[in-house]
Amino acid sequence: MIIKSIWTYGIQLWGCASKSNIEIIQRCQNIALRTIVAVYRYDRNDIVHRDMMIPFVQDEITKFARKHEKRLDQHTNPAAIQLLDNSLDIRRLKRRRPYDLV
Repeated sequence: MIIKSIWTYGIQLWGCASKSNIEIIQRCQNIALRTIVAVYRYDRNDIVHRDMMIPFVQDEITKFARKHEKRLDQHTNPAAIQLLDNSLDIRRLKRRRPYDLV
């Protein structure tokens, strides 16, 4: 899907966005899938996703975050490996970090 390649660009960073922003992308995906398949409007979104074998946006975020973490873990640059270190993590304002997505 062309749209999927657009919204997965930079997913490792904007995956930490607020739930409402992720829900906006999920709604756009639901509308696009319903338009493509021309399903009845009372059919549930999870049924449409299951029948078309399309994962939800949150599932894709988790999958891409795991792949990104695995790539960082195997990186040769020590500065890239330090991105995974959360020992000095100070939390303010309910902000999430990329390693929280895994």
